[in-house]
Amino acid sequence: MIKVASLILLVIGAVALILGVLGIFGKDLVSVNSYALTIIGLVFFLSGTSMLKQRKDTDETR
Repeated sequence: MIKVASLILLVIGAVALILGVLGIFGKDLVSVNSYALTIIGLVFFLSGTSMLKQRKDTDETR
């Protein structure tokens, strides 16, 4: 379950980070502030990667 949640956070963070950076340096593709979207994307991306590094999944059996 932890791996699924971390992958979801990772994908959402990557998409938000890409859209935010594109909004800062190019066209605004979304109506949200580009800087806020970049910060939220960075937080989600980093939390997803740190959750994947832990690898303590409660669904796994030994």
